[in-house]
Amino acid sequence: MTDDRLLLGIDIGTSSSKGVLVDLGGRVIAEYAVPHGFDMPQPGWAEQDADALWWADFCAISRALIGEANIDPNRIAGVAASAIAPTMLPLDEDGRPLRPAILYGIDTRAGDEIAEMTATLGEDEIFARSGHTLSAQSVGPKVLWYRKNQPELFKKTRKIVTAATYLVFKLTDNFVVDNYVAPYFTPFFDVNKLAWHKDWVEPVCPLEWLPAARWSSECAGDVTAKAATETGIPRGTPVAVGTADALAEAVAAGAVSNGDLMVMYGTTMFLIQTTAQYRPHRDLWASVHLRPQAAILAAGMSTSGALLAWFRDELAGDERAAATASGENAFALLSRRAADTPAGSAGLITLPYFSGERTPLNDVQAKGLFFGLTLSHTRAHLYRSCLEGIAYGLRHNIEAMGQVDALPRRLVAIGGGAIDALWTQICSDVTGLPQDLPRQTIGAAYGDAYIAGLAAGLFSDFAPLQEEWVKIARRIQPDPETKALYDELYSIYCDLYRDNRRHMRRLS
Repeated sequence: MTDDRLLLGIDIGTSSSKGVLVDLGGRVIAEYAVPHGFDMPQPGWAEQDADALWWADFCAISRALIGEANIDPNRIAGVAASAIAPTMLPLDEDGRPLRPAILYGIDTRAGDEIAEMTATLGEDEIFARSGHTLSAQSVGPKVLWYRKNQPELFKKTRKIVTAATYLVFKLTDNFVVDNYVAPYFTPFFDVNKLAWHKDWVEPVCPLEWLPAARWSSECAGDVTAKAATETGIPRGTPVAVGTADALAEAVAAGAVSNGDLMVMYGTTMFLIQTTAQYRPHRDLWASVHLRPQAAILAAGMSTSGALLAWFRDELAGDERAAATASGENAFALLSRRAADTPAGSAGLITLPYFSGERTPLNDVQAKGLFFGLTLSHTRAHLYRSCLEGIAYGLRHNIEAMGQVDALPRRLVAIGGGAIDALWTQICSDVTGLPQDLPRQTIGAAYGDAYIAGLAAGLFSDFAPLQEEWVKIARRIQPDPETKALYDELYSIYCDLYRDNRRHMRRLS
């Protein structure tokens, strides 16, 4: 008899949410997406409404998928959700959000609190116990910011959660966070013991406010009657602990073997390399994988797709108008014109730090820069230079990984930007690494569906993922001659930040 069970995966991202229904062989039965944005109440802040966006999207997607596929909901054998992380969302005693969630490293409001906690606890001690240094990506300083700046709301708080934790709570009534995301609550979590630092948590907030840490692929509980009514998912369906969107993306790409580096071409660029051993690095983010016996080394750039969107909206009015008239995507038009310009953009170099920078700089005061402009440069040169600047940032992170003997053996491209042949080729040329593009490009939601199968006990390892679910559509090979040119320009790229850092701070 054919097994007709299905797995439901839903991902809540920075600029959209997406869900899929997948059969046990990896075939997508239905998919559905909902666009959204995030709020920036003031410069350096980034927020989202947990109910109006996260949970509303989840419910809308689950109902749409079931309706679109016209399936019996009882065929759903497991559910998993992933979401942007790490976020900081305070809840009251009834589990209701007290304020919009403070987002991950693109929200840089807690700079003073990062300095305060580093001075109090000691940078070396934080790194030794937590595996990370404090940065805009860390939840701990944001909790301290919340305590100092919104004391009346802080008094009403009973839980501090991240996005996936909130979704699982809404589905199961249980508060859990996965072992992959918990270390980003720096300095609250001990990645060596996989437990909260009580002595570091309680000076900021009560320990019981933090969720229990579990493996991403464990079952967190079952769908409650209330959640079943809201989502259309049958009561009693197993729900995975879940994880961050980036790790789910890596699963979706099949980047789960030692030396695989998932490159997520999204609003921000996120990198996850699977490693056999835990390899902490002061300027990167090390954590465990979604199951025991594997680890990850992660990195992230603040503005990749966001920089390209800014360019399109602010500097490419002609291309936007032409794209609207022809029905073409404006990014595709910009990329095609940039492809007609030479590698190296005729000596133009872009520092893509238009919203500070995460790894390996970890500098919220970093600024964007176009360097080398002349009257001969065109809009196409500028756009290509943006693509190259992001690729230089990718190489910078890869070289940092090499400092702890974790150089990747291949790149695996995923995310909306991976469809841009020029951008992906530039990234391979700059890094000198081959890059695989999976045939399935749905992204994190597809990885969530596989995680749901693990949590429901339908899979015991990654063999079905690698043998049946993920197929490689094509491989990009780096061009040695172009790489030689980029090697020269990359050294200038690195010097530009170092030489202008003090001026960036003065501007801040």
